Amino acid sequence: MAIRTIVVEGDDILRKVSKPVTKFDKKLWELLDDMRDTMRVSNGCGIAGVQVGVLRRIFIVEVEGMYLECINPEIVSVSEEVEEGMEGCLSVPNKRGYVIRPKQVKLKAFTREGTPFEVMLNDFMARAICHENDHLNGVLYIDKLVPHEDKKGKKE
Repeated sequence: MAIRTIVVEGDDILRKVSKPVTKFDKKLWELLDDMRDTMRVSNGCGIAGVQVGVLRRIFIVEVEGMYLECINPEIVSVSEEVEEGMEGCLSVPNKRGYVIRPKQVKLKAFTREGTPFEVMLNDFMARAICHENDHLNGVLYIDKLVPHEDKKGKKE
């Protein structure tokens, strides 16, 4: 396992649409393991393949003790209820901002072995899934920032 270099804002690859994974093999497993190690050493809660320079539809998320590997993910439904929340990104270092995301998402994806699964995710995990899924489509959270007023009424 290895720590990979994280691609940062300004690199054109982050704006490209990732391609589907077609081989569920040891090379994929190594990539997933490297992504996990890279995410953890960087204190992230999610990372997409494109963020380590691999233009494939793959991401991992680790939130509140739940670890999820998603290959060829598809968000099939989202709740009407949304929530504004603070986000950051390993590819946009030292910045944070508010983004509106659904409170609940239904996700279909494949495991590292190629087994399909479907799961309903809520709150921060739903936010993280949406954030990482955006990466697969060349979208960064900074594209979705919303104005926010702090408790003193000042816009951030």
